[in-house]
Amino acid sequence: MTSTAQKDGPRPGPDSLLALRFPSDPQLSPDGRQVAYVLSRVEEEEPRKPDADFARPRYRSHLWLAGAGGEARPLTHGEAGRGDSSPRWSPDGQTLAFVRTAGEVKGALMLLPLAGGEARRVTHFLQGVQNVQWSPDGRFIAFFSGGDEQDKRDERGEARVITRPRYRFNGRDWLPESPARLWRYELATGELSEWHAPEIEPGAYAWLPDSGGVLFVSSTDERAAYEWRNEVYRLDLEGRVTQLTAWDAALQTVIPHPDGERFAVVGRPSGKGNTENVHLYLIGPGNEVTRLDEGHDHPVGGAVGGDCHVGALPEKPVWLDGDTLLFTSTVRGSVGLFTATVGGQVHAHDHDPQGVISAFTASSGGVALIRESATRFPEVELNGMPVTDLNADLPFAALSPQRVTFTNELGEGEGWVLLPGELAEGQQVPALLNIHGGPHTDYGYGFTHEFQLLAARGYGVCYSNPRGSVGYGQAWVDAIHGRWGTVDQDDLLAFFDRCLETVPALDPARTAVMGGSYGGFMTNWITAHTDRFQAAITDRSICNLISFGGTSDIGLRFWVDELGLNFARRADAARLWDLSPLQYVENVTTPTLIVHSVLDHRCPVEQAEQWYAALTLNGVPTRFVRFPGEDHELSRSGRPDRRLKRLEEYLGWLERWL
Repeated sequence: MTSTAQKDGPRPGPDSLLALRFPSDPQLSPDGRQVAYVLSRVEEEEPRKPDADFARPRYRSHLWLAGAGGEARPLTHGEAGRGDSSPRWSPDGQTLAFVRTAGEVKGALMLLPLAGGEARRVTHFLQGVQNVQWSPDGRFIAFFSGGDEQDKRDERGEARVITRPRYRFNGRDWLPESPARLWRYELATGELSEWHAPEIEPGAYAWLPDSGGVLFVSSTDERAAYEWRNEVYRLDLEGRVTQLTAWDAALQTVIPHPDGERFAVVGRPSGKGNTENVHLYLIGPGNEVTRLDEGHDHPVGGAVGGDCHVGALPEKPVWLDGDTLLFTSTVRGSVGLFTATVGGQVHAHDHDPQGVISAFTASSGGVALIRESATRFPEVELNGMPVTDLNADLPFAALSPQRVTFTNELGEGEGWVLLPGELAEGQQVPALLNIHGGPHTDYGYGFTHEFQLLAARGYGVCYSNPRGSVGYGQAWVDAIHGRWGTVDQDDLLAFFDRCLETVPALDPARTAVMGGSYGGFMTNWITAHTDRFQAAITDRSICNLISFGGTSDIGLRFWVDELGLNFARRADAARLWDLSPLQYVENVTTPTLIVHSVLDHRCPVEQAEQWYAALTLNGVPTRFVRFPGEDHELSRSGRPDRRLKRLEEYLGWLERWL
């Protein structure tokens, strides 16, 4: 076992989070010699008027620039508020477009001349702009925005009439009556015009190589949208839209080929659902389809969890030339860069089996990325050289995890144990079984402040990838289809038993189980089926699969994909109840901390309310912590003061019961 001693001083607390700076959105310059990126830090909301009785720490973001020499400098300083984000290079490398939110300015498009001078504001909409992209010839900038539309119904206390199947979404709350429009700004004339007003909200888009229009991802109708069935469309400069595919499955992004005739997509296999890994496909002018990563039994994109990601993490594949596409992929507990050729050959480009590349942009001239590991805070790199040293901000030395394996009928699974540093001989610490969300995500070599904090405070943190996790092949993902709480529970408990057997420092008499989202579901399920744990923490959890179907923003399709069941069918509802922890709640005796956010529309707060009420009725020691103004992402990118409170509640509960 390896570990690193803590830095001298008192044990770190949740407020260690406030010392960190978070990198995001690395954007490679057109010549490949510079990188613009966003750096976010936590600052007092009103530093000139601090409230001695109530601190208001908030994220504040600025743009930074670094060159081949590695020296980085801030490009913007911003004002009060969130600051600046979304840097985008002009094709000639002379101008940086970005988005500013400060004071009364809400997501305005700005242009910064890199030769010198002040940033110039382009938009004055009441709504902010998103997904800013330059045309390849530098003539236009495109972006999405709701323009000057405002929804004041809640403010005015007016009734909200719902007529669409999708009307709210996690992280956004109420969806607008009409989707954001695609706008186009012409630099030479200063003309800003509405380019496309879609009926169904589009997803990703990309300019064609000749700047004659864009390709975008959307759905044919509302039903297809909530069932995650997408197509690719072409939009020309005159505003004409043409559907190019008949894919009928989820598509994440589209990447036009340099020849302008073909395009690649990242998506699930045509006609398949949420349990399928996403892959790379090349679509020709005759709609012929070639899978580019054939034989690579791992998903495209990064799925390894971490809680130090504040801001955008781009990972859109990039054509390095007419034959080769660069992309990220999750392989076991790591994320690396790989190449795929139009002939279907996949090769590792930059893959550390004990590391994670959490974001990248690239061209034939270079790569800008963010790299992290279990012991290294996320850092920005340019062409293989670090340009940040954010790890130095850590107020404690990172501890190294020990890998622990387990076996099942599909082969070897893996997990890790993170122990406190410098344990005395024979000393034992409480053991925590942590369960990731998803379920089709991954634990691994991403940096997780929460795990480091728990270990530094004297706990053994055990985390693994049971069946259902990604990164271990499609069969590993498929293994829990229709049977949550079966082989996944077997793997979790087998892994935990292996930890207790092979790591003498873990105390089998002092254990807790904890997790968020699907991990919260499994926490509820496990405590309803065993009393072996002395404490539980269930965060943004699920306990009633039937009510989840009608209240979650993904409920209309989720159980169909995951379990082959529809909550609106009587026969299926009976089976969903069999798979609901709430049916077995009378078996629970484990003291349980419940944590949930009021604006979580992915796993709605009513799930926590039901679990709390049932535990209370049955006399189980419980504590319910509700966070206003937060959604499903509280633990990863929520408001800093609320993240601190959450960690304080975690530590308080564990100290009370272990």
